[in-house]
Amino acid sequence: MNIGLVPTLNPSFGGSHQYSLVMLEAAGMISNNDGDANTYTLFVQPEESQLVQALNVGSRSKVVVCSSSSERAGAFLKSWLGHGVFRGTLSRLRQQVSRRRLQGPDKIWRGSKFGKWLKEYEIDWALYTVPDFNSFESGVPYVMPIFDLQHRLQPEFPEMSADGEWDEREYLFRNGTREATLILADSEIGKEDILDCYGAYGITPDRVKVLPYLPATYLSPDVSLSERARFRSLYRLPERYLLYPAQLWPHKNHVRLVQALGLLKDTTKTEVHVVLCGTHSGALRTQVYRDMMREAERLRVIEQIHFLGYVPNEAMSALYAEAVGLVMPTFFGPTNIPVMEAWLFGCPVITSNIRGIREQVGDAGLLVDPRSVEAIADGMSRLWEDSGLRTELAQRGSRRTTQYTMQNFTAKLAAIMAEAGQRVSELRIGECQGRSMECIPRKIA
Repeated sequence: MNIGLVPTLNPSFGGSHQYSLVMLEAAGMISNNDGDANTYTLFVQPEESQLVQALNVGSRSKVVVCSSSSERAGAFLKSWLGHGVFRGTLSRLRQQVSRRRLQGPDKIWRGSKFGKWLKEYEIDWALYTVPDFNSFESGVPYVMPIFDLQHRLQPEFPEMSADGEWDEREYLFRNGTREATLILADSEIGKEDILDCYGAYGITPDRVKVLPYLPATYLSPDVSLSERARFRSLYRLPERYLLYPAQLWPHKNHVRLVQALGLLKDTTKTEVHVVLCGTHSGALRTQVYRDMMREAERLRVIEQIHFLGYVPNEAMSALYAEAVGLVMPTFFGPTNIPVMEAWLFGCPVITSNIRGIREQVGDAGLLVDPRSVEAIADGMSRLWEDSGLRTELAQRGSRRTTQYTMQNFTAKLAAIMAEAGQRVSELRIGECQGRSMECIPRKIA
């Protein structure tokens, strides 16, 4: 079969970008296996084409750079109007496209130009590394991950529901799940959520496959002391710090984290330093950043907040290796990649005591109530002060990482891809037999 690979390679996409890299590396390993008879076509955007050169996409893979008239028009607008104006223009265009597309969550818009690319290159089915409207709008069979369904589970967060976001997500996930050949979930809890939310639309358990996340492939636990020192100097890091790598969405809970720092300073005179990395572009994230810094000023902990903004991949290993621990009081799961990344570096973890994360972490981290400033403060204090606890948590985390290896991930993905190919083949044969006895299906390798 000719399998289309559709990744997201923009580093600013955070966890989605990391997941795409892992997926592409695993697909490359599968394609290099002598027993694999498939061919692979990797579809990338023009701005991503150079990034592909550093990836192992397999010897039987070819790369197609997609460029449509709308993309070329977008590039023209960007160069003519400037980046700031372009973002506003792009947002308005997106809203117009969404209004045209969203005629109700059950009415699929079939105007996908990307579908023409898939058909032109005779793609039998496509593997998307992130949820994508093109999956079901293209009319080509596909496998797609569902990272979370928080718009259904926690719609009170504005990033899940404001400005038409809920409608877009519902359109994407309702149709993305029921039209998919197979669906990928990060965990058994994630699978449970998919079935609970969309089982009424015909999603059956056999179509949802659990494929747990892996730490980012660019991380190196063997980061040298010189590299650690270089990035410590470059970012002017404090002597000791807790690390929180996350973009500044409301559900990431940065404001309560700052309030916990203030509580510790007032009640125990403990000055815990926190290093934050992630972007705060866009109105909502900018507001979170302002709220966070305003609270830090009010509580007199502004000097304990070290906000680095966007951090390149090559710096993350050093940041994890130098950290006293990871603090991640997020409201969203079911599972989170930074937790596994921290374990990779022997970095002890504080995270949220919520469904999904509880199952992911087990006893390999301190679990705290993300709604309680007192609980977050207590967890940070214990990790900051107790070296024995840090050592024990780090050891538990390291043992837990043995469940998450590239070898296991690749084997599971290979089985999923084989099943997807079989389902597509059976579907095509059934359709041909249904139309006419004279319909002969195209030979599939």
